[in-house]
Parts: sequence; C-alpha cells; structure tokens
Amino acid sequence: MGSKKPKKAENTIAVNRVARHDYFIEDQIETGMVLEGWEVKSLRNGNLQLKETYVMVKNGEVWLIGAHISPLGSASTHIKPDATRTRKLLAHRGEIDRLTGMVERKGYTLIALSAYWIRGRAKLKIGIAKGKKYHDKRATSKERDWKRDQARMLKSS
Repeated sequence: MGSKKPKKAENTIAVNRVARHDYFIEDQIETGMVLEGWEVKSLRNGNLQLKETYVMVKNGEVWLIGAHISPLGSASTHIKPDATRTRKLLAHRGEIDRLTGMVERKGYTLIALSAYWIRGRAKLKIGIAKGKKYHDKRATSKERDWKRDQARMLKSS
C-alpha cells in the first residue's frame, strides 16, 4: 500500500497547494530567505508550513509573514525559537520595484508558492496573483475533471 501524500522532489521543502486553488498566478519570482541557524536545521527536516502565508513589500524590502517553521526538539537551550516570526526575503532591486508597482497600482497579491533548496541555499518562490471568485474555482475544478476524464478515455481506447 502506498502512502496518500504526494511524492516531493529531493530538494523541495514545502509547497503551498492552496495557492493555486485560491488565486490566478500571473508571474513567479525566486527569492532567498534570511534564516537563523535553528530554522535551517528545521527546513532540512521539512518543517515548514506555507498554507497561510503572504508576502509584503515594506520600505523597499520584501517580507514573508505567517510562515511556520517548527523548531526541532534538539534545538539549543539558550535560543528561544519564534516559529512564526517575520522573515526577510532577498531579491534584486528591480524585482522589488516591479513587485511594488504590481501590488500598489494593479491590485495584485503576493503569495508564497513553494520553498526549496538550490546549492545549499533556501529559496522561496513568490507568486504575483489575483484572487479567484467562487465561480472561477468551480470552473477550474470542472476543467480539471474534464481533462482527467479525457485522459481516461484516451487511455482505455
């Protein structure tokens, strides 16, 4: 018997699956994360939740708000880990300016899509998104069901 959880790639830490259900993703940007030592160790174990996170541009800097990194039980005793602290994200100035313009002028939202490792560094993929209405979500699920049925019909014939 296989497990119910989807298999994740070796370098993937966490994926925000709810994001694609609730938002139309227009564009994606890869950013770095400023982390403390205990957070890096927890990320290596995959202890990251992106479900209720969002990204905010404030004073020319990009911040990740609401991400939950569970501390390890073997964490140091002299450090008090804050699991949901606000974390700074690292991006190029041009990307930050573009994000600021999209959010302020065009009404887009910034959401965390996934976290992963690249050459030993933790990266976060940010999505520039617009919220879906209820009828949009229904149309998306109908389309997904239809594609699944098409694949079944093609496979059986």
